[in-house]
Amino acid sequence: MRYAVIDDHADEWAVTRMCDVLGVSTAGYYAWRDREGSPQEQRRETLTAAIRTVHAEVHARYGRPRMHAELVAQGHECCENTVARLMRGAGITAKTARKYRQTTDSNHPLPVAANVLDRPCDPPARNEAWVADRTDIPTREGWLDLAAVEDLFRRTVVGGSMAPTMTSRLVVDALGMAVARRLPGAALVAHSDRGSPYASDHDQRLLGSHGITCRMTRRANCWDNAPMESFFARLKKELVHDEDYATRERATASIFEYIETFDNRVRRHSALGYLSPADFEALHPG
Repeated sequence: MRYAVIDDHADEWAVTRMCDVLGVSTAGYYAWRDREGSPQEQRRETLTAAIRTVHAEVHARYGRPRMHAELVAQGHECCENTVARLMRGAGITAKTARKYRQTTDSNHPLPVAANVLDRPCDPPARNEAWVADRTDIPTREGWLDLAAVEDLFRRTVVGGSMAPTMTSRLVVDALGMAVARRLPGAALVAHSDRGSPYASDHDQRLLGSHGITCRMTRRANCWDNAPMESFFARLKKELVHDEDYATRERATASIFEYIETFDNRVRRHSALGYLSPADFEALHPG
């Protein structure tokens, strides 16, 4: 048992120090660890196999924290340090992000709304706080623009629209989908950047017709809309950067599948305590 404790924390503390504290010899620990066919070795092999399976199922989108949460949910008893060591030993790594690029152009004459809540919050129920933004996706045919709306309660994309060109129609279509799917009440606050599509009369009329309060990011402060930026970052890290889309149609289908079948249903979100949106809502049905 003492050897197992040392092994689980080998990445956190010096092995010699732990052996001294627990009253065992360093040589004895290494002999135990390297013993062929030992229970601990069998356990490591079982965990490594499980890690490989999860890694394949989620298309290399999980690093140590999410991998650990998934293994525990499957009934494997392990700590994050053990998972990290086994992933490193097996050469299993998660996809990495690229540098953020600012895309919002707020130099327009349209009126903008105040940031009435200062920063997006963690609302206690669905349809209390939404965030909206847009980004562009590269394809061989040219850029594909994506507009999306996310409900902060369970970090779910509730509306989206894609088109070859960014227009106010695109962001209105995304908002319209969200409204149709969620039927929000008048208490909803919708946050977006200060770009002209969100400040347009078209978008503002749709918000007003449903009694939705509009708020906008402060100038040159992308962190006000951090949850939406986080979604786009993981979309690109976990999907787009590994793809070479021949057509906008192929990119549209791929992104739709990622959002609806993985991110909204399966992916474990750190903001939800490493639960999937579906599991989080089952525990918090408000």
